[in-house]
Amino acid sequence: MSQRFKPHLALITVQILFGIWPIFGKIVLRSMSTTSLVSLRLVGAALLFAIMQRSLTPLLKMRLKDMFLLIACSMLGIVGNQFLFVNGLALTTVINAEILSTTIPVYALAVSILLGYERGSRKTLFGVILSAAGVLYLINPLHADFSRSTTTGNVLILTNSFLYALYIVFSKDLVERYGALNVVTWIFLVGSLITVPVGIYSLQRENLAAISATAWVVVAFIIIFPTVVAYYLNAWALTRVPPSVVAVYIYMQPLIAFGLAPLLLGESWNWRTIFAAVMIFGGVALVTRDKDHHIHVSV
Repeated sequence: MSQRFKPHLALITVQILFGIWPIFGKIVLRSMSTTSLVSLRLVGAALLFAIMQRSLTPLLKMRLKDMFLLIACSMLGIVGNQFLFVNGLALTTVINAEILSTTIPVYALAVSILLGYERGSRKTLFGVILSAAGVLYLINPLHADFSRSTTTGNVLILTNSFLYALYIVFSKDLVERYGALNVVTWIFLVGSLITVPVGIYSLQRENLAAISATAWVVVAFIIIFPTVVAYYLNAWALTRVPPSVVAVYIYMQPLIAFGLAPLLLGESWNWRTIFAAVMIFGGVALVTRDKDHHIHVSV
């Protein structure tokens, strides 16, 4: 297989795993709180990564500046990202969550422009505006019934998307300097320091005996595949392609969720969802196609 194609194959795999995770997460949330699920996911992944990585020697030699960046990446891409996403998922539909997550590439490109990593163009600006308009149309904050609608969940998903975009941009230097497995392991270990006490408190309040064996199997699946495998492959790809390329692949996730959510969860489409999806996808496509002319992939 061509070395040039490998990071792209990895990113396709990542999006498939990230795309199916909300569906399985929604199933587990029928018998477990959001806090318990996130805690089990993050701590379980941290343990598996620690077993895979084995040595903390490179971490002890990390520069203080990089240590602060590592902590920031953990808070953005692991702790904040996951708690916001799962709580948002519990308050909205999988389809809405997947559509709103497609704003991550736009956020990532906007952050890159603000930080001077690249220059914006008219096409990029129009894409950002079009995608943002689609998001606002989907949420419909002026007409939403806040007591019964998905507005709160949608806002949480949007915030999560912004944090994850920052994580993608900020983590590239770390994974290039210290290696993908090292960095992802440390990020999850730092995140678990915060998650463990919260998780213990949450699990003590769960009726563990009432949680089925099937639910525990799904939790194990979520830890191994949409977490350990997906986060490692994502970090590995970041060592070989720019953050914008990693972000571009996120638009694949809704295609996966849209096909499976109606079958597994009974959720359905409506014309508002479809029109908002067209606007968001159109904006993301404009931004990413414009960006393709400036991408130089290193392998």
